[in-house]
Amino acid sequence: MAESAPGGRPGDAVLDEVFGDRRDRAERYVELLAEEGITWGLIGPREADRLWQRHVLNSAAVESLIGEGCSVLDVGSGAGLPGIPLALARPDLQITLLEPLQRRVEFLELAVGTLQLDDQVRVHRGRAEDYPAEGGEPADVVTNRAVAPLPRLLNWCWPLVAPGGEVLAIKGAGAAAEVTKATKALRSMKLAAEVLVARAHPQAESTTVVRVRRSS
Repeated sequence: MAESAPGGRPGDAVLDEVFGDRRDRAERYVELLAEEGITWGLIGPREADRLWQRHVLNSAAVESLIGEGCSVLDVGSGAGLPGIPLALARPDLQITLLEPLQRRVEFLELAVGTLQLDDQVRVHRGRAEDYPAEGGEPADVVTNRAVAPLPRLLNWCWPLVAPGGEVLAIKGAGAAAEVTKATKALRSMKLAAEVLVARAHPQAESTTVVRVRRSS
């Protein structure tokens, strides 16, 4: 795929298909990641040339797995991944970015305000374990990206899933092995996991996602 700076930017046609009339906001988000995101230590300096593929499109790929009008809770949102790319690609979703660290919360608030997403995205500072006690509502979909191994992740995330909902965890190449290793934990929680591959666009790199639902 032909790319150019900043952040390994894809062609206009790809961005138009993924983000529609929010393409300019997606580009502004990448600028925030490349500037404040790196300066504040949320993104490694070596990631500057691959922000689009490795981070933004990698996150936006999850939108194809989420039904219309769902509520989404992004646990350990960090720099807003995958929550902000999901919001930009899917205006119909209502998204909460859950993050415990103050500096990251400040970046998330800056990004949400700068990208004019206040009516769709809210930022909540806190830990997943404390979220229900702090008045947080369960979500149809709980997302996360490179947060923790699956058993620990589900201990945090599954209590935040609304009835009939699911967890969508972005994982790396070892996702299948991780699911196998977590078989006992999944069975004890009466959950079932499957490994899926999604793409934000046919020209984008693939994203590996572990989907966890209540077992039948």
